[in-house]
Formats: sequence, C-alpha cells, structure tokens
Amino acid sequence: MATLPIPSRTECRPACPKKRAGKQLRAVWNASSLQLAEAVLTVLVASYRDKHPDFADWLENNVPEGLAVFSLPYVHHKRMRTSNGIERPIQQELKRRTSKVRVFPNLDALESLSTAVLVEIDEKWETENKAYIKWELLDE
Repeated sequence: MATLPIPSRTECRPACPKKRAGKQLRAVWNASSLQLAEAVLTVLVASYRDKHPDFADWLENNVPEGLAVFSLPYVHHKRMRTSNGIERPIQQELKRRTSKVRVFPNLDALESLSTAVLVEIDEKWETENKAYIKWELLDE
C-alpha cells in the first residue's frame, strides 16, 4: 500500500492537516452506507485538492479500495474494517516473549523465537472453535 503523503510538521502551518485529515477519514469509514462514504470521500478530496494535491491524489487512488467492506453485511463492518483486533494480541504476545530474553545473540535467534510464537498463535487459531466472524449471520 502506498505511504500517506501528509505534509510533515515543518511543512505545516499552525493548523496542520494531520489530525484534521484523520478525523475526516474516520467519517468516511464510519459512514452508514457505501454511497454516503463515497460522497464524504469526494468532499474530502475536493477540500485538499488546492493546498495538498499529493494528499488529495493519494486519497482518491487508495481509499476507495478500503470501501470494499461496505459490500459485506452491516454486522461485519466493524470487524472487517480494521485488523487491529487481530494484530494487537499478536504484537503483545511477541513483545511479552521477546522482552524476557532482553538481548538476542544474533538476528537468527530473534527470528527463530518470533517464528515459533507466530506458529503457536496460528495453530491456536486453527484449532479454536471461537470464530472471529460468524458467517452464518449472512442469511439475516
């Protein structure tokens, strides 16, 4: 995925668009329908077109692929919109296991431990009965 071309702090005037852009993008993701999300995105792109054309181009080219979540039933939007619910526990477990070692003798040792932790998590996910998404809700 392309990097986000938001101006750096040194390029920003006192009212830097970074925080404002985040809030405005949240409005796109939290829209109640695909049509509303596209309308909000169109307004957002237009608002940045004059002062930050690179950012406007990035929004126009990259954000629409993220709107695919709206093609799923509404009950799945929140879980499919972000992968934080999956990533956070994995990152926390890696941090917990690697912080015990403190200093690794070489990169291979770090990769070996990290791979073992990830394989363990993967095996746990494969054997668990708990579902991240309940697909039987598709009939509703």
